[in-house]
Amino acid sequence: MKINEITSTAARATREGFGAGLLELGRQNPNVVGLTADLMESLQMQHFQKEFPERFYQCGISEANMMGIAAGLATGGKIPYTGTFANFSTGRVYDQIRQSIAYSHKNVKICASHAGVTLGEDGATHQILEDIGMMRMLPGMVVINPCDFNQTKAATIAIAEHHGPVYLRFGRPSWPIFTAENQKFKIGKALHLVSGEDVTIFATGHLVWTSIEAAKELAAEGISCEVINIHTIKPLDEEAILDSVSKTHAVVVAEEHQRNGGLGDAIANLLVHRLPVPMEYVGVNDSFGESGKPAELLEKYGLGKKDVAWAVKDVLDRKK
Repeated sequence: MKINEITSTAARATREGFGAGLLELGRQNPNVVGLTADLMESLQMQHFQKEFPERFYQCGISEANMMGIAAGLATGGKIPYTGTFANFSTGRVYDQIRQSIAYSHKNVKICASHAGVTLGEDGATHQILEDIGMMRMLPGMVVINPCDFNQTKAATIAIAEHHGPVYLRFGRPSWPIFTAENQKFKIGKALHLVSGEDVTIFATGHLVWTSIEAAKELAAEGISCEVINIHTIKPLDEEAILDSVSKTHAVVVAEEHQRNGGLGDAIANLLVHRLPVPMEYVGVNDSFGESGKPAELLEKYGLGKKDVAWAVKDVLDRKK
């Protein structure tokens, strides 16, 4: 697809996509159950709760207990979807996830909202930026970070078919919708959005749209960017990455996460062994967030379209 053919049709939060997907999935699969730690409406789980009250568990502000309950439900043949903020879904309960879910490969779907700095005004204590790294290091854990409402809805439905633990990450703010409605989501299969010759931009989550916007501006300057949506960070689509990089020989990775431990490190680990090329990260540089408007925080922490454009020009200079 050409870069100018990608447009936004509307704007809705990715957490709303999760809520819509969970409701639809509940109608399809009677084994799906929902759990939340006092954040039902924040994660848009109230629609599922209203239609399936007997399959919904309000655990209160007790996230570690929620993970233990989910592990027990999975042992009994249910498919539990846990819901709370990304910070509480990972940092607060890492031991429970590691010991009770990942170690025994329980079929639990850890659904994490309000990730990254776009959580906004709630500040650094809630804006987790290291969760992808924490989850991708757990053996057997699938890690998914969709880019818009439609893709989040599709991913929510698709992960029920995968047997094993999944970390599904999404966000709070209204965000442009640009992927297809009623799409089929394939775990571990990157989405090739734009073809280009000069540099490959691998992006995930909210920064997929940011990368598209940057690529449009760069195209006006004569720079041809290939843009690939890496919605599944683990397992990584190594074939798609290597195919693109073998053509462009220059890489930018964009993510709303610490530079350490996220998608950038996953791709760097692949390329250093298979195809070393100039590479630049667009991510938070070893810093906690702060309270503020989401758009302003994205700019302050180097996650805006100008930062993607700068990174592209930097790797192209090094490529020469």
